[in-house]
Amino acid sequence: MPRKLFNSGFTNWTPDRLPDLAGKRYLITGGNSGIGLEAATILGNAGADIVIAARNADKGRKTVDALARTAGGAVDLIPLDLSNMASIRAAADTAHQRFDKLDGFINNAGIMQTPQMTTADGFELQFGTNHLGHFLLSGLMFDLVEKAAGRIVTVSSVAHRFGEIHFDDLMLTNGYTPTKAYGQSKLANLMFALELNRRLERAGSAVTSYACHPGYSNTRLQSTGPRGGWKALYSFTNTLLAQSAEKGAIPTVLCAAGTEAKPGGYYGPQGWSEMRGAVSDAAVTRAASSEADAARLWAESERLVGFNWEPILKAAA
Repeated sequence: MPRKLFNSGFTNWTPDRLPDLAGKRYLITGGNSGIGLEAATILGNAGADIVIAARNADKGRKTVDALARTAGGAVDLIPLDLSNMASIRAAADTAHQRFDKLDGFINNAGIMQTPQMTTADGFELQFGTNHLGHFLLSGLMFDLVEKAAGRIVTVSSVAHRFGEIHFDDLMLTNGYTPTKAYGQSKLANLMFALELNRRLERAGSAVTSYACHPGYSNTRLQSTGPRGGWKALYSFTNTLLAQSAEKGAIPTVLCAAGTEAKPGGYYGPQGWSEMRGAVSDAAVTRAASSEADAARLWAESERLVGFNWEPILKAAA
């Protein structure tokens, strides 16, 4: 049975509890639409500087222009394609050229239930984009977060509950289904966030890691990836069951800047099956809590993306 990691002491966190964020900077992957855009808007309205990392440059620029009209701080854009390691490294280089620190780095972008495809580097598309892309980018951005003693936030999903890490076939070359791949990728997101915080604590780092999920929120996620019957179903259930993207962004904002969030915590809506409603501590599965599996996934992820976290964690001590 899923269980909660903490009792953080609140049952209905809302963004009006945010402190003044003037002078703080938050980078959000996929911040040009859906949950990411709503989180960027809330943080910007609290005074923060916002950096949108987006694959589509034209849409990204329009988002930046719109946010700049209401945000209390500066709004910037960095091109980023999480399905391409060269793009990830280029985005990290750009961030280091432009910014001296990041108070929050938010792993938000994602895709869902796509047909079987691969990334530019040959990874299964959902695992490669949702998990491996963020795993690499978080490492490359770590020093900027460390300079601010900041937070790394990773957005998972209630779909992690049906996920399984297929260590013998991480790319799901045999028996691929869009739902199996999505569940694996979102379980990997949660395992990464929890394992990262454990490693940060052992290293004595001032950086902290948090995880969250948006429940079932009405975004483009359900229309851009799924095909056939799934897409038709979501067109119906998004209207009937989903909460707004703005409400779905509240757990992300809590993790990024809420003083009530606990390092290593997992937060999300608390309504029916954690699909919607008031935000508090969310439940994780036994699979997500396995430290042995998390360490194994970490090692495999390092091997796949060619990035070793150990030197930067040692330097953070």
